[in-house]
Amino acid sequence: MRPELPVLLLLLALQTGVAAPNPKPEFQYQTDGVQISIPTADEPRVKAFGPDTIKAASQYLEGGAITWVREKNCINCHTTGPYMTERPALTPLLGKPNEEILADFIESVPPKVAPVKEAEKDGLKYHPRSYMSVWCSLGLAEWDKHVTGRLSEPTDRSLRDMFERQSADGSFVSYGEVEIPHITTDFELTLQAARAVTAAPGWLANLKDADLLARVEKMKTWLRDAKPKNDFDRILKLQLAHYLPELVPQTECEAALALLSSKQHADGGWSTRDMSALSDWHFKMSDTVHKLITGLPDATKPESDAYMTALAIVLMRQNNVPANDERIRRGIAWLKKEQRVSGRWWMHSLYRGNYHYITYIATCQALKALAMCDELK
Repeated sequence: MRPELPVLLLLLALQTGVAAPNPKPEFQYQTDGVQISIPTADEPRVKAFGPDTIKAASQYLEGGAITWVREKNCINCHTTGPYMTERPALTPLLGKPNEEILADFIESVPPKVAPVKEAEKDGLKYHPRSYMSVWCSLGLAEWDKHVTGRLSEPTDRSLRDMFERQSADGSFVSYGEVEIPHITTDFELTLQAARAVTAAPGWLANLKDADLLARVEKMKTWLRDAKPKNDFDRILKLQLAHYLPELVPQTECEAALALLSSKQHADGGWSTRDMSALSDWHFKMSDTVHKLITGLPDATKPESDAYMTALAIVLMRQNNVPANDERIRRGIAWLKKEQRVSGRWWMHSLYRGNYHYITYIATCQALKALAMCDELK
């Protein structure tokens, strides 16, 4: 883009009184030494999945996370959040994750745990920064579990801060609009909080604080009894059964697995958009999001996408479905042929049609799924 173009757009807006359109971004991620192009559906697919394409995917994750830390300096659900929650477990295969990202998470933890006042907007009551605190806690817990093997003080402090943002009913309330499907339903966000508690080495086993123990139990009760908002919540019962098996009866696991299996496409993949009616993803869906999703070329019959395909495989593996199961093999085959030459797995954003950050989420999940099926050796 010519550097003078934004100035011309501003002058046009001043002269006509019409708001100038936002310039189309040149890069998805850009910082010193990093320039990653905007993902597109027509990016060429890899000729063959293998060591070089795995390395490219790893480099994509590193570049995106480093850029976000240096240029944005905030924890989010679509870049540094997935990096810290999924990348540490891949340490034996891809090497140690980036400590620059870890330092940013540690710096984001409040220096002192204090009560957080509940807020209200559009009739929804929530605690500010709840989802950022959940992602921060989970990322730090996963680092401790897979990199150092011991609980750190910042992780402990982050978990305690997280529970200050818990709602009275035991849930963690999702607010604001973010990438579908990350942090759209309260069940999904609360499940991530439960995952953080179980991942942090020794945190729950050694917890003595009566108030915190009560909060943990209230979270468990809510997760056990919460009414699913959509099919996405229903299949996430499989992940809850993996982390807290006592909360999910075997009959619910079987029903969730049957539902997930029924959603597999003929090409071997799954689609995120099959998992919910549009209005059921979040407490409030903007006209922008509604028009974007209903305006996609495959709106009436959504095509398979990388995130849901990878997550379906993860959920099945977490519930002891063998890697050679036909459903998983077909899903793995779909992922291998859909990787792009940049290393990433393309997916159209279901929130905004510009940066397509869900491509980053999908790439994290794809590597996790492949690793759980011994495909990254």
